[in-house]
Amino acid sequence: MADKNKIREAVTMLLEAIGEDPKREGLIETPDRISRMYEEIFSGLNEDAHEILSKRFSVDNSEMVVERDITFYSMCEHHLLPFFGKAHVAYVPDGEVVGLSKLARTVEVYARRPQIQERLTAQIADAIMEELKPKGVMVMMEAEHMCMTMRGVKKPGSTTVTVATRGDFIDNEKLQGTFYGRVRNFRL
Repeated sequence: MADKNKIREAVTMLLEAIGEDPKREGLIETPDRISRMYEEIFSGLNEDAHEILSKRFSVDNSEMVVERDITFYSMCEHHLLPFFGKAHVAYVPDGEVVGLSKLARTVEVYARRPQIQERLTAQIADAIMEELKPKGVMVMMEAEHMCMTMRGVKKPGSTTVTVATRGDFIDNEKLQGTFYGRVRNFRL
């Protein structure tokens, strides 16, 4: 659980350190606002994706399930600046599936932590693989990083793509191709 008092104190000190007056009208409530915001955007630190994925349903088939275009927001652990984009998650069931919202919730649990995109992608794939024990999992994330957009190299619009494959998706180009096709071209 976030320590709101420490966050407020830290924000006040930060404002003073950059030369601002934390008692200025527009900044008086900023430390409290940020403490509430941090509690929300880092809430994944207090959640367990395995619990979210624990409610499953039996199925007879083993056709690929794809949940695509899951919007996510996370915070770069190096700069505490946002990165955001879309996650695409697929798995091949082995007798059990989860509700589709559980895949999106799993993305959110791991995104709501100080993160790097590479780890975030792997954590989602690993949680699904460990909890559902499917034949395979594939996760692709596409994100824009504000640490590259508004500072440093300043390249707005650049996108970072990360992929994690587990189980049957590893080294199976046909299965991977089916996933990419469903993510890119498949429209209802």
